[in-house]
Amino acid sequence: MSNLLVTILTPCFNSAKTIEKTLDCIERQTYSNIEYIIIDGGSTDDTLTIINRHRDKLPKRFVLISEKDNGIYDAMNKGIQHANGELIGIVNSDDWYEADTVEQVVTHYNNEKYQVIYGMQRTYMDGREKSIFINNHEFLAEQMITHPTCFVTKAAYEDFGVFDLKYHSSADLELMLRFYETKRVIFTPVMQILSNFQLGGMSSSQMGVRESAKIRYQRGYLSKKRYCFVLMKSYIYELFHREKSIKNFF
Repeated sequence: MSNLLVTILTPCFNSAKTIEKTLDCIERQTYSNIEYIIIDGGSTDDTLTIINRHRDKLPKRFVLISEKDNGIYDAMNKGIQHANGELIGIVNSDDWYEADTVEQVVTHYNNEKYQVIYGMQRTYMDGREKSIFINNHEFLAEQMITHPTCFVTKAAYEDFGVFDLKYHSSADLELMLRFYETKRVIFTPVMQILSNFQLGGMSSSQMGVRESAKIRYQRGYLSKKRYCFVLMKSYIYELFHREKSIKNFF
């Protein structure tokens, strides 16, 4: 097996209720040459206590950074800056990898300077399995690839940039489109489950829908008419569910 160093990043903040499963998945990896970096935003719950309880089981190359940041994408950028691995994966503190995820990724790495390896994603809603899917990069202009499964060469970040902090929920889409538009980054799909993802975060909110539509519109992938339709549909959906929640409350 390759001796390639792979860095995994976990941004977190007050994640005591969920991070244990994330830490467990790092400990169970069948591939051993891993650098693991946790970027904590200054948690005030038991997050750091749980992390320290796992220290002896985590990879020898383990770094914990705990300081205030400017949100999840700022934390990711900070982790990328500290990463030493040739490939970098990001697993959030409420998600988890399969035991052989890193091994599968290394197997599909072609020693390309600029490469994004991504795979199938299993999603959960309220603790129940909802779907297993993969969105092909050839349709990136219409559908975001399964970003929680992505492993990106460090050189791609160094030469084409990291997450743009002006976006609050869809910076991952903008980054992948930026990579894709260079026509120099190789996208490699893996037809196996690489990541397990909890639905309900920023990217699946209506704010995320609107920000993604704005990015696609500004880059010429959506017409103005279609962009306005997506915005209108999103606001109506949000209003309907807000009113429904109020009625259920009473």
